[in-house]
Amino acid sequence: MEYLTIGELAHRAGVATSALRFYESRGLIASLRTAGNQRRYPRAALRRVALIRAGQEVGLSLSEVGAALQTLPHDRTPGKRDWERRSGTWRDRLDEQIAELQALRDELSDCIGCGCLSLKSCAIFNPSDRAAASGSGPRYLLGDERVATV
Repeated sequence: MEYLTIGELAHRAGVATSALRFYESRGLIASLRTAGNQRRYPRAALRRVALIRAGQEVGLSLSEVGAALQTLPHDRTPGKRDWERRSGTWRDRLDEQIAELQALRDELSDCIGCGCLSLKSCAIFNPSDRAAASGSGPRYLLGDERVATV
């Protein structure tokens, strides 16, 4: 089995060595240690780092990525079949994220319950900042119902 140094893996994967150490501390990748205590990563770590980065790019948490990686083989590069089995677990999560982004896009012209894109709209949709009582953030986009403004 061919092994890569931390610098080689970082260079080939396009990440900082500190990111690799962080991923390793979270159990997302694993290394062996030489007699001099230097890290050596199997080539399969390249694919795992690519999957970590892809997951992060689409907004998945490292916990979500880690759960998927736990089911993939550690001793070899995951193949197409391995990935097909795992990618289905991300589909529902990504569909939810797409729906949230579409809601954000569609409601940008209205008050989103967290601040004021328009004082005139806020007076209609969120008088006296009632949404703030539910907590911080875009309350309506997070699923809170709008308070009736009778």
